[in-house]
Amino acid sequence: MSAEFLVELAGLFLGIMARTVLPWLRKVKEGRIRRFDRRYLYSALASLAIGLIFTLVLFPRFEAGAEGRTFEAFFKLFALAFGFGFGWNALVNEGGAWASKPEGPDEAAGHASGAPVR
Repeated sequence: MSAEFLVELAGLFLGIMARTVLPWLRKVKEGRIRRFDRRYLYSALASLAIGLIFTLVLFPRFEAGAEGRTFEAFFKLFALAFGFGFGWNALVNEGGAWASKPEGPDEAAGHASGAPVR
């Protein structure tokens, strides 16, 4: 494995993890949830699979340009891969929200009133 591939993979992975963990931590702080739901893990794994495939297709060869293999070139590659992973996870989460079963009027009223949902 080349250093370029490892930088891309690390950026992609950390972008996906940031998009997964930050909303979860916010919900824990607000007291809305108490434990890590497997839905977060499933969306992260789906995003990693899709992101890895597209990363390998879109970044087939590392072009450092005139500066060569410098820290700045690797940082740019990492930042690009991080944003790519963060964005893919957001798209997977949004797609899952659109594909999920819509709440009925009774369930929506239960959520608004704070009553437990069956």
